[in-house]
Amino acid sequence: MIRPAPPTRRSFLATASACLTLPAAARATGVREITWDDLIPPGVPYSEIVGEGELDEVNDTWNPIYDANASKLNARLNGAAIRMPGYIVPLEIGAEGVTEFILVPYVGACIHVPPPPANQLVYVTSKAPWPLDDLWQAVWVEGLMQAELRSTEIARTGYRIDAEKIEIYEW
Repeated sequence: MIRPAPPTRRSFLATASACLTLPAAARATGVREITWDDLIPPGVPYSEIVGEGELDEVNDTWNPIYDANASKLNARLNGAAIRMPGYIVPLEIGAEGVTEFILVPYVGACIHVPPPPANQLVYVTSKAPWPLDDLWQAVWVEGLMQAELRSTEIARTGYRIDAEKIEIYEW
Protein backbone atom coordinates (compact mmCIF):
# COMPACT_ATOMS: atom_id res chain seq x y z
CA MET A 1 0.00 0.00 0.00
CA ILE A 2 1.34 3.40 -1.00
CA ARG A 3 0.79 6.15 1.51
CA PRO A 4 0.35 9.72 0.26
CA ALA A 5 3.10 12.12 1.19
CA PRO A 6 2.28 14.41 4.10
CA PRO A 7 1.26 17.91 3.05
CA THR A 8 4.04 20.40 2.68
CA ARG A 9 3.91 23.74 4.40
CA ARG A 10 3.34 25.40 1.03
CA SER A 11 0.36 23.17 0.12
CA PHE A 12 -1.12 23.61 3.60
CA LEU A 13 -0.89 27.42 3.35
CA ALA A 14 -2.35 27.40 -0.16
CA THR A 15 -5.31 25.29 0.99
CA ALA A 16 -5.88 27.44 4.08
CA SER A 17 -5.71 30.62 2.00
CA ALA A 18 -8.26 29.26 -0.48
CA CYS A 19 -10.64 28.36 2.35
CA LEU A 20 -10.38 31.84 3.82
CA THR A 21 -11.06 33.63 0.54
CA LEU A 22 -13.87 31.32 -0.57
CA PRO A 23 -16.66 33.14 1.35
CA ALA A 24 -15.67 36.50 -0.16
CA ALA A 25 -15.50 35.01 -3.64
CA ALA A 26 -18.87 33.30 -3.18
CA ARG A 27 -20.44 36.55 -1.98
CA ALA A 28 -18.94 38.49 -4.90
CA THR A 29 -20.59 36.14 -7.38
CA GLY A 30 -23.80 35.98 -5.32
CA VAL A 31 -24.83 39.61 -5.88
CA ARG A 32 -28.49 39.72 -6.84
CA GLU A 33 -29.70 42.38 -9.27
CA ILE A 34 -33.02 43.76 -8.05
CA THR A 35 -35.61 46.27 -9.24
CA TRP A 36 -37.80 48.69 -7.30
CA ASP A 37 -40.68 46.21 -7.40
CA ASP A 38 -38.55 43.81 -5.33
CA LEU A 39 -38.67 46.27 -2.41
CA ILE A 40 -42.40 45.71 -2.03
CA PRO A 41 -43.18 42.60 0.06
CA PRO A 42 -44.61 39.62 -1.80
CA GLY A 43 -48.40 39.77 -1.91
CA VAL A 44 -48.65 43.58 -1.63
CA PRO A 45 -49.63 45.11 -4.99
CA TYR A 46 -47.93 48.37 -5.95
CA SER A 47 -51.34 49.98 -6.27
CA GLU A 48 -51.88 49.43 -2.54
CA ILE A 49 -48.77 51.26 -1.27
CA VAL A 50 -49.81 54.68 -2.54
CA GLY A 51 -52.93 55.80 -0.73
CA GLU A 52 -55.21 58.64 -1.54
CA GLY A 53 -54.01 62.17 -1.07
CA GLU A 54 -54.97 65.78 -1.00
CA LEU A 55 -54.09 68.86 -3.00
CA ASP A 56 -52.32 71.65 -1.12
CA GLU A 57 -53.64 74.57 -3.16
CA VAL A 58 -51.53 77.16 -1.32
CA ASN A 59 -48.24 75.43 -2.22
CA ASP A 60 -49.59 73.81 -5.41
CA THR A 61 -48.47 70.33 -4.36
CA TRP A 62 -50.03 66.93 -4.01
CA ASN A 63 -49.69 65.35 -0.56
CA PRO A 64 -50.11 61.60 -0.74
CA ILE A 65 -51.59 59.81 2.23
CA TYR A 66 -49.84 56.48 2.61
CA ASP A 67 -51.45 53.55 4.34
CA ALA A 68 -49.69 50.82 6.35
CA ASN A 69 -48.58 49.06 3.13
CA ALA A 70 -46.22 51.96 2.35
CA SER A 71 -44.05 50.97 5.33
CA LYS A 72 -44.09 47.23 4.76
CA LEU A 73 -40.64 45.96 3.80
CA ASN A 74 -39.46 42.85 1.98
CA ALA A 75 -37.71 40.91 4.76
CA ARG A 76 -36.16 38.56 2.18
CA LEU A 77 -33.79 41.38 1.18
CA ASN A 78 -32.45 41.85 4.72
CA GLY A 79 -28.74 41.00 4.61
CA ALA A 80 -28.77 40.26 0.86
CA ALA A 81 -25.91 41.31 -1.42
CA ILE A 82 -27.74 43.34 -4.06
CA ARG A 83 -27.22 45.59 -7.05
CA MET A 84 -29.94 48.08 -7.99
CA PRO A 85 -30.36 51.15 -10.20
CA GLY A 86 -31.65 54.55 -9.17
CA TYR A 87 -30.98 58.25 -8.78
CA ILE A 88 -29.13 60.15 -6.05
CA VAL A 89 -30.71 62.67 -3.71
CA PRO A 90 -27.73 63.93 -1.67
CA LEU A 91 -27.81 64.12 2.12
CA GLU A 92 -24.12 64.53 3.04
CA ILE A 93 -21.92 66.53 0.66
CA GLY A 94 -18.23 67.18 1.19
CA ALA A 95 -15.43 68.63 -0.90
CA GLU A 96 -14.78 65.21 -2.44
CA GLY A 97 -18.44 64.45 -3.22
CA VAL A 98 -21.52 62.76 -1.75
CA THR A 99 -21.08 60.10 0.95
CA GLU A 100 -24.70 59.78 2.13
CA PHE A 101 -27.76 59.90 -0.09
CA ILE A 102 -31.22 58.55 -0.72
CA LEU A 103 -31.48 56.28 -3.74
CA VAL A 104 -34.78 57.01 -5.49
CA PRO A 105 -36.57 55.32 -8.40
CA TYR A 106 -36.91 58.37 -10.66
CA VAL A 107 -35.32 61.78 -11.25
CA GLY A 108 -36.61 64.49 -8.93
CA ALA A 109 -38.17 62.20 -6.33
CA CYS A 110 -38.02 63.87 -2.90
CA ILE A 111 -36.90 67.23 -4.34
CA HIS A 112 -39.82 68.98 -6.04
CA VAL A 113 -42.59 66.53 -5.22
CA PRO A 114 -43.68 64.63 -2.13
CA PRO A 115 -41.38 61.65 -1.53
CA PRO A 116 -42.33 58.14 -2.58
CA PRO A 117 -43.39 55.74 0.19
CA ALA A 118 -40.72 54.44 2.57
CA ASN A 119 -40.54 51.04 0.88
CA GLN A 120 -39.48 52.80 -2.33
CA LEU A 121 -36.56 54.73 -0.82
CA VAL A 122 -33.08 53.47 0.10
CA TYR A 123 -30.67 55.27 2.47
CA VAL A 124 -27.12 54.77 1.14
CA THR A 125 -23.74 55.42 2.76
CA SER A 126 -20.46 55.15 0.89
CA LYS A 127 -16.86 55.43 2.04
CA ALA A 128 -15.88 56.46 -1.49
CA PRO A 129 -17.52 59.83 -2.28
CA TRP A 130 -19.64 60.03 -5.43
CA PRO A 131 -18.52 62.98 -7.65
CA LEU A 132 -20.70 66.08 -7.52
CA ASP A 133 -20.66 66.48 -11.32
CA ASP A 134 -22.41 63.08 -11.72
CA LEU A 135 -25.39 63.73 -9.42
CA TRP A 136 -28.02 63.68 -12.18
CA GLN A 137 -26.81 60.41 -13.66
CA ALA A 138 -28.65 57.15 -13.09
CA VAL A 139 -26.40 54.86 -11.02
CA TRP A 140 -25.97 51.26 -9.98
CA VAL A 141 -25.48 50.77 -6.24
CA GLU A 142 -24.06 47.51 -4.97
CA GLY A 143 -23.77 46.36 -1.37
CA LEU A 144 -25.49 44.66 1.53
CA MET A 145 -29.15 45.63 1.93
CA GLN A 146 -30.78 46.05 5.33
CA ALA A 147 -34.54 46.39 5.75
CA GLU A 148 -34.93 49.20 8.32
CA LEU A 149 -37.14 52.23 8.56
CA ARG A 150 -35.22 55.48 9.02
CA SER A 151 -36.27 59.12 9.07
CA THR A 152 -34.16 61.79 7.37
CA GLU A 153 -34.79 65.49 6.91
CA ILE A 154 -36.09 64.74 3.41
CA ALA A 155 -38.09 61.52 3.74
CA ARG A 156 -38.66 58.29 5.58
CA THR A 157 -36.67 55.42 4.01
CA GLY A 158 -37.34 51.70 4.28
CA TYR A 159 -33.96 50.24 3.38
CA ARG A 160 -30.26 50.91 3.93
CA ILE A 161 -27.24 49.96 1.84
CA ASP A 162 -23.60 50.36 2.80
CA ALA A 163 -22.38 50.77 -0.76
CA GLU A 164 -19.38 48.73 -1.80
CA LYS A 165 -19.61 49.96 -5.38
CA ILE A 166 -21.38 52.80 -7.19
CA GLU A 167 -21.15 53.27 -10.93
CA ILE A 168 -22.93 55.02 -13.79
CA TYR A 169 -25.95 53.10 -15.07
CA GLU A 170 -25.34 52.17 -18.69
CA TRP A 171 -28.53 52.00 -20.77
